[in-house]
Amino acid sequence: MRLLRGDFAAETVYDADPVGVARGFEAEGAAWIHVVDLDAARTGSAANLGAIEAICAAVDCRVQSGGGVRSVEAASALWSAGVDRVIVGTAAVENPELVDALCTLHPGHVGVGLDAHGRDVAVRGWVAGSGLDLLDLARRFADSGVAALVVTEIGRDGTMEGPDVDQLLAVVAATPTPVIASGGVGTLDDLTVLARAETEGRRLHGAIAGRALYERRFTVSEGIAACVTPPS
Repeated sequence: MRLLRGDFAAETVYDADPVGVARGFEAEGAAWIHVVDLDAARTGSAANLGAIEAICAAVDCRVQSGGGVRSVEAASALWSAGVDRVIVGTAAVENPELVDALCTLHPGHVGVGLDAHGRDVAVRGWVAGSGLDLLDLARRFADSGVAALVVTEIGRDGTMEGPDVDQLLAVVAATPTPVIASGGVGTLDDLTVLARAETEGRRLHGAIAGRALYERRFTVSEGIAACVTPPS
């Protein structure tokens, strides 16, 4: 299922078999699969943990997953299910000390999702604003030792209208933590732009594509090829 700009009233179900989708992505060359429990993101209840566990058991590539991770217990349940990297969103913003604790427990296996309208970070499935600044939070989590920041411009998410490159590069410039782009990817050119984007000698660590893959705008293998930066 995909949302448009984080709106639960604008959801589209593309496939009722998440394990089959994951296997298809792996067959096309995916090294990582990004899984979000949208129900948990909104309610805090891990309603789809069984599906996530089934995905992890079905593929050999690494899985990162988030949505509703608001306690050590919730994160531990995902690691036990086979998730390699747990992404913390709302709880990271409202309780950053939780991220510190998780990074101590599982160093290298914790990421933070920062979902924003411009620089205003949103929480609770994107339905509430936090009043906190995207760049300030990015700097804060550099001290935690998180493995990556997944940065989403909510206004672009699910639109396939292109990523907010300026927003992403501002985060890259603000923190040494690897930054993964999320939201707005609709074409192979979008991925090429992200691969080439650079500030102060630093680049993005990766990009997440969702709706564009489901609607077959391009395949995983084509997307990977587009991310290979041509020589300068």
